[in-house]
Amino acid sequence: MARPIKIDFVSDVSCPWCIIGLRGLEEALERTRDVVDATITFQPFELNPNMPPEGENIVEHVGHKYGSSREQSAANRAMIHQRAAAVGFTMNTSDQSRIYNTFDAHRLLHWADGEGRQAALKRALFDAYFTDGQDPSDPAVLVAAAEKAGLDGAAARAVLETGQYAQEVREAERLWQSRGITGVPAVIVNDRYLISGGQPPEAFEQALRAIAAEEAS
Repeated sequence: MARPIKIDFVSDVSCPWCIIGLRGLEEALERTRDVVDATITFQPFELNPNMPPEGENIVEHVGHKYGSSREQSAANRAMIHQRAAAVGFTMNTSDQSRIYNTFDAHRLLHWADGEGRQAALKRALFDAYFTDGQDPSDPAVLVAAAEKAGLDGAAARAVLETGQYAQEVREAERLWQSRGITGVPAVIVNDRYLISGGQPPEAFEQALRAIAAEEAS
């Protein structure tokens, strides 16, 4: 009999390993339906909380942040594209792509959780940024993603314009940081077990089966 489990998926919508990890987790959950019945909540994490409104070119950004050359950046991006394709996700980032601030996206995701459409919005935001090359800090992009996820566009626009849920998102970010989360994706099961990184489905499946067995005992 499947055991109910709670999963907190700490991530950022501009994190390529987060969509790779999410796809891997979703596939693993399909494979483990005999032992676990999961409820996923997406928790906020900003990779670049101080990013200015205009964003930054991706090659320049990884050069500043990690010391990567243009060639190293391109090679790493190609590898990430392959990993994304392996889990059925199309990633179209290039030398011209930009990194943006994602705080408003997290505010909208917090709202969407209460509307029962958080997972759909998360997927729409990943599509908008990685597949379509759109700016996830642009209110028009965020509203369009909300509508794609089955949410009311006017209500989404009101959330963005009024600054709603800013305090809640900041508090959640601080909470997960206080629990030792310094990189994403971080998958926390039942507040006890941590699975880190954009793992393939097989790794998630193995971890979930081990957790289910331990919880059962």
